[in-house]
Amino acid sequence: MENVPLPAEPRRIIRPYRPEDREAVRAICADTGFLGKPIQAVFEDRELFADYLTAYYTDKEPQSTFVCELDGVVKGYVMGSRFPKRKSRYEMWLLPRLAVTGLWRCFTRPYNADTRRYMRWILTRARQENPFTPPNIPHFHFNIRPEARSISSSRELVDIYLKYLRDHGEKQVYAQVVAYETRRAGRTFERYGFRVIDEREVTKYRDYYPKKIYLFTILKDLELNSSLYGVDLHHADSADATEPAAEEKG
Repeated sequence: MENVPLPAEPRRIIRPYRPEDREAVRAICADTGFLGKPIQAVFEDRELFADYLTAYYTDKEPQSTFVCELDGVVKGYVMGSRFPKRKSRYEMWLLPRLAVTGLWRCFTRPYNADTRRYMRWILTRARQENPFTPPNIPHFHFNIRPEARSISSSRELVDIYLKYLRDHGEKQVYAQVVAYETRRAGRTFERYGFRVIDEREVTKYRDYYPKKIYLFTILKDLELNSSLYGVDLHHADSADATEPAAEEKG
């Protein structure tokens, strides 16, 4: 009987972001923006969504972004900022521009009912449903396409970013992460060496998802633990209660 060669495992590498990755990163952001699925199910303007969530990181602080490749194709990213004040100054210019663009398109395209509902949430509830974020501390978020998503790929991607922060002398980092169960989520974050500092229920997906959704702010002390390990990481499995956080800035 002739031996049939097994298909080769995809070659995965984590590397620093390059300018030519910009469109791939924006596409991943939009394709995973709705609880890991394409954002257009709830907000049709993919470009505006990607501008809000990625423009600062790719255009103003690209050195703090890393991408995950499978066989040479960008499938995920981790991006963040070591300079919160610089990011805030940029957003003082960006956010009014995006708001005016969105309102203009709302009447000229026009946007569909789902998009209008999403915009209404942004204008009326987004601020009060966003949990506390600590000032003057680096942060990050990450997204990975479903076909490349695994505990090992997520861990490797985030660990690269944590090492980058540690190498630059940073002492703490925070992230905002979606979860569906508050008690289980807290245990999960602790496994990875984070502690929950605030949480809020997010209502923008109530018409699309049957369970309650929560947004957590989690904090990690890099001086105590600068890698993605907690007290019982070996118990973590694919039944994690969390999802990538990037879309929760929207």
